[in-house]
Amino acid sequence: MTSDELRALQEEDAQELMASHAREDPAEFAMRFNGRPGLPVRAMAEQIACRKKAVQKLPSLSGSPLLYTRLSLEQSSGERAAAWKAGQMSGRSLIDLTGGLGIDSIFLARRFDHVVYCERDAVLAELAAVNRRTLGITNVEARSGDCAEILAGFQDDAFDWVYVDPARREEGSRSIGLEAASPDVVRLHDLMLRKAPRVCIKASPALETAGLQERLPALSSIMVVSVGGECKEILLMLERGHDAGRSPSLRAACLGDGVFEIGSHDGNSPERVVASSVGRWLYEPDAAIIKARLCADLAASLGIGFLNHTVDYLTSERFVEAFPGRSFMVEECLPFKPRAFRGELERLGIRGAAIQRRDFPLSPEQLRKQFRLRESSEVFLFFTRDASGGLACLVCRKP
Repeated sequence: MTSDELRALQEEDAQELMASHAREDPAEFAMRFNGRPGLPVRAMAEQIACRKKAVQKLPSLSGSPLLYTRLSLEQSSGERAAAWKAGQMSGRSLIDLTGGLGIDSIFLARRFDHVVYCERDAVLAELAAVNRRTLGITNVEARSGDCAEILAGFQDDAFDWVYVDPARREEGSRSIGLEAASPDVVRLHDLMLRKAPRVCIKASPALETAGLQERLPALSSIMVVSVGGECKEILLMLERGHDAGRSPSLRAACLGDGVFEIGSHDGNSPERVVASSVGRWLYEPDAAIIKARLCADLAASLGIGFLNHTVDYLTSERFVEAFPGRSFMVEECLPFKPRAFRGELERLGIRGAAIQRRDFPLSPEQLRKQFRLRESSEVFLFFTRDASGGLACLVCRKP
């Protein structure tokens, strides 16, 4: 988006036209109004497309006529995660080093008296300012330029928190490593902790968390956040004065119809207890719990066991209500013997199924082809191992 397009999008005629064609296909809108004098048609079509996506990603904010760019909307936090994340921080002042579209700043502004928003893209910074004015947010100060230089210009202890969501796009592709992102939070570690006693780094959900403390000595907590069962982000919390020899605590927050949180304060999980046999119920923990390596903590808290020694499937005789993840009724537990398995499927009348596979030699595609299984949402086949390590298939249905 150009600065001229941004100015034109704020005109009353453009706003009214976008509102009246909100349900239209953006490409059809662009073709219909192509060449219309005084209208930023390309940018308006982009807004129509983005506003459709924002309804899902930013449900309450999308009720206001906010402006977006495709990339900034894609890279921004979803509303559910942004609101929960802001709730983990509070104080007098915070600096957001990577403001972007400004969604995180919008929610952080509700928790802090003063927020400094930094963004090196001048047009995106102005777009975010327009959105804040639309929402009536007045306690955010915008700074344009390199975030490291801006941060260095403040006196030590100027803030209660530093928040940073490093850009993970390098040469057109997404990266997940901390050093490959921009800004490099490993390099900025000491500077950030001089300016604030606490730092929150939003990292890729694919980030490997092992060994992070060697690069971030002040890392006190690792929080994995999921929304609707999908892992969305990992929050790395740094604290000035944290004992570098002490392992960071691990937490998982599962945001669904409600919020389920579980944690391990010392970073050590209890021993995995494998059930003596497959129970009537099978459970797959939420992605955030698996990523945070907290499945053993969850099993211990619920008094249930693992299906085997290698995979994060849990099982029990009694039904665990409101389980943080997916629950299935177990109808059969079949030893997997390829020559006999087709006959077992015929005996059970199974011609289609959803296939899940963990620690199993054949891929879902190979299994589907070999046993001529079509897609189905009624039956679930879990190909894995039993408690003794033998190959097995659990025939399950949703409760």
